Amino acid sequence: MENVYKAVKVSEHVYWVGAVDWGIRDFHGYYTSRGTTYNAYLIMADKITLIDAVKKPFTDEMLARISSVTNPNKVDYIVSNHGEMDHSGALPSLIHRIKPEKVFCSKMGIKCLEAHFHRNWDLTPVKEGETLSLGNLTLSFLATPMLHWPESIFTLLAEDMVLFSQDAFGMHLAAGELFADRLDDTVLEYEAKKYFANILLPYSPRITKLMRKTADLIDKIAIIAPDHGPIWRGSNTAIIDYYAEWADQKPGNKALVVFDTMWQSTEKMARAVGEGISTGDTDVRILPLRATHRSDIVTELLDAGALAVGSPTINNQLYPTVADLLCYLKGLKPQNKIGAAFGSYGWSGEAVKHINQDLQAMKVELVNEGLGVQYVPDQESLAQCYTLGEDIAVKLKSIV
Repeated sequence: MENVYKAVKVSEHVYWVGAVDWGIRDFHGYYTSRGTTYNAYLIMADKITLIDAVKKPFTDEMLARISSVTNPNKVDYIVSNHGEMDHSGALPSLIHRIKPEKVFCSKMGIKCLEAHFHRNWDLTPVKEGETLSLGNLTLSFLATPMLHWPESIFTLLAEDMVLFSQDAFGMHLAAGELFADRLDDTVLEYEAKKYFANILLPYSPRITKLMRKTADLIDKIAIIAPDHGPIWRGSNTAIIDYYAEWADQKPGNKALVVFDTMWQSTEKMARAVGEGISTGDTDVRILPLRATHRSDIVTELLDAGALAVGSPTINNQLYPTVADLLCYLKGLKPQNKIGAAFGSYGWSGEAVKHINQDLQAMKVELVNEGLGVQYVPDQESLAQCYTLGEDIAVKLKSIV
């Protein structure tokens, strides 16, 4: 039977041998509305080398793509840039089947893979600046700890100037085309932005430092080959400029009004706050949580300067969806934002206090002490909400 899974040539010596996951919609809390890919790369050198692997269920697909180029048993080396299971899940099967001479990863990568699989593998550590001869070709390694796991590394194929960047410069996007220059720029920018906001945002200072450190190298790179999404090549490396901009986290003249509601009272307040913000010529997005996934809100927040959060009080606490969002945001550590809290309540009204505490924990500068309205807001209360929106817009203009 003919093999339907084919490798795709990336450069003179490199083939893509990964897998496409068209159906995935949840990636540890991140809504992957366009699916994803698990990219692995085969270097056809004197020492045939596999860079990264795929998620375990896609092992056979990857092996089939390798088989379209060479017998998998001829793979001499495996390099694991990133130990997360969507890139290492296939390793046990691969190592058992092809019995490579060596498997390379960072020193922390050894600990990671041993803790994942509990196998007695003979793994070879590599470190910053180290080179590996493949006979006719050469690999070098760059330590990138916490981008976005502690064991993460980049690998560079010097002769083709291909940078295998593991999760950095990637996105969750399944497509029939493998190269970024063959895809819609609007889709690329949005999905790259979403990936950065939901995965890499907490590590922005490290990204800025890395890009300064490697500026000369990046200018020479011909191809950036990440572990998710399309491959960037030639002049189509706008992803570098995007990362530099997003890592700076400069606040834009854009405000989000995010809320949930029980009996539409908090929704009425949210709409009035949004109307007040819009009078300041500020781009306002009103995002009800029952219609907007947390990962899409974080994407919108990346280039926003203000975040207004609304919640009714339920059992002296935040509404569950609002608590979920704030918990998610605290882990991502967005910087340089102003914020405000609002919400309706029946008899106790603790939600505004809880929102303020969470915003302050994120170092969000509060515009005021927040606004709570008992039961259903009347015209006077809605006017106060409108004024809160105006105050947000004025404050935002002062920091943008």
